[in-house]
Amino acid sequence: MSQHLSEQELQRREALKSLREMGIDPYPAAEYKASHFSKDIHAAYEDNSEAQEWKEVCISGRMMTQRINGKASFADVMDSHGRVQVYFNRDILCPGEDKELYNTVFKRLLDIGDFIGITGRVFKTNMGEITIEAHSLTVLSKSLRPLPIVKKDKEGNIYDAFTNPEQRYRMRYVDLVVNDKVKNTFITRTRIMNAMREFFNRKDYLEVETPILQPIPGGAAARPFITHHNALDMPLYLRIANELYLKRLIVGGFEGVYEFAKDFRNEGMDRTHNPEFTVMEIYVAYKDYFWMMNFTEEMLEHVVTSVNKGSTEVKLGDKLLNFKAPFARITMVDAIKEHTGYDITGMDEAALRDVCKALNIETDDSMGKGKLIDEIFGEKCEGNYIQPTFITDYPVEMSPLCKKHRDNPDFTERFELMINGKEVANAYSELNDPIDQRERFEEQLNLSAKGDDEAMFIDQDFLRALEFGMPPTSGMGIGIDRLTMMLTDNSSIQEVLFFPQMKPENKESKKVLELNEGEKAIFEILKVENRLALDDLKTRSGLSNKAWDKSIKGLAKMGLSKVEKTEEGLFVELAED
Repeated sequence: MSQHLSEQELQRREALKSLREMGIDPYPAAEYKASHFSKDIHAAYEDNSEAQEWKEVCISGRMMTQRINGKASFADVMDSHGRVQVYFNRDILCPGEDKELYNTVFKRLLDIGDFIGITGRVFKTNMGEITIEAHSLTVLSKSLRPLPIVKKDKEGNIYDAFTNPEQRYRMRYVDLVVNDKVKNTFITRTRIMNAMREFFNRKDYLEVETPILQPIPGGAAARPFITHHNALDMPLYLRIANELYLKRLIVGGFEGVYEFAKDFRNEGMDRTHNPEFTVMEIYVAYKDYFWMMNFTEEMLEHVVTSVNKGSTEVKLGDKLLNFKAPFARITMVDAIKEHTGYDITGMDEAALRDVCKALNIETDDSMGKGKLIDEIFGEKCEGNYIQPTFITDYPVEMSPLCKKHRDNPDFTERFELMINGKEVANAYSELNDPIDQRERFEEQLNLSAKGDDEAMFIDQDFLRALEFGMPPTSGMGIGIDRLTMMLTDNSSIQEVLFFPQMKPENKESKKVLELNEGEKAIFEILKVENRLALDDLKTRSGLSNKAWDKSIKGLAKMGLSKVEKTEEGLFVELAED
């Protein structure tokens, strides 16, 4: 398949050819040993301590700017820690008669985006800029596509920025190069996970790994992804949660286990949901959910202060979140009563449906008591909890893996942590009564029979494990993606995932040359008129009914046209793109 190349891409390929003709390998294999990072050079030279002892430094990175001025030029080189200015003087870089390295390689054959290695002496320019005087130049990798160049005017205003979300998510590798804030977001994400690990490891809890491919998708109520294992000739599921496997390890004798896990749910996508997401789950024996609440707020305070320069306050949009323990606590029933005026205590399914109807909350026949209560809380309460707040004591129908409340069997010993109107963590006093657990699973089976495709499967092996005995245990899961969103001031989950799930690109489908004869006829009319009544367009196309139906649907499917319904009737127009 032929590749269409822009003028700049053609020029870069010509430069690549010229480098090779000069005997310069544009993609050398040998290790290039840098002595310093850009941040080391800036830090040491600013305080004038060790920099004066440097006779020569060696750096490597991507050339991000190039300012050519006759015999003397400047460039900015970006490594993994920042940028540093490099000064190229023709006679210093090329002290002999041969000036090709400067005149030809640097000035003509290198482009912004190329990787280079520089050795030289550090100094400050008359303008006070810390700079490396280049004594040698090595081509490390030639880039064949131009980077989007983010520019600033004299007032510091940015323009021509790489900001289109779809392009940024599809080409994250470019996004990371040209948008510093994006790179910092992912550095913070790693620091969040490292701070959690540090907190858990100090308490001697063990980090473990559990299966991603599972014979039964257990541990949560969600729709799974299904695949097939050829050798075993059996269906397998991508895990929706790792809870049941971690609790098996508690049965096996570990006192505290945790896992950073990729989970998968074959459900909707929006600004806070991605089908592949990261959670941390931890289970500790001989503990209950009261202990876990204290543990969670202590852990989060540690994480936030670790990544936020010692402060517990985090700015999120126009809000200021405070992660200083202790967090507020309120039962789910009290939250619903506070925000709707209804006390749902003791209500049966019919009464809950009446409440939903009165509150204009949509329901369907597959919903049991748990789902109805969940809808009421989600629609009317959840968004009100901006500061970290524990919602506690969920109705038993909502929590099939959770121990019944010690004081009221209609409820469970469960909490969810709400921050900025979203669930961030979920925790239980874990159900360890195997008979009760079997009954809860069977109730989930009844919900599945009613049409609830998110109801849990019965995991017979997990029930067998419980029958061998599991000590009193508390478990907690926390969404790493959502927590990262909050600690990096991002409102979309796509901003904190390196490679969020997206539809495949399909640029070829919009080429006019690929249209059939009927599609071409309609498209040519619309290119002139742009917008026509449906009946007028059909008449002017001269197509038979069968050809018309096929062609108008084909154009719409390819995104070349769209039908708009107005008070005057149906109109067809060219799509905006």
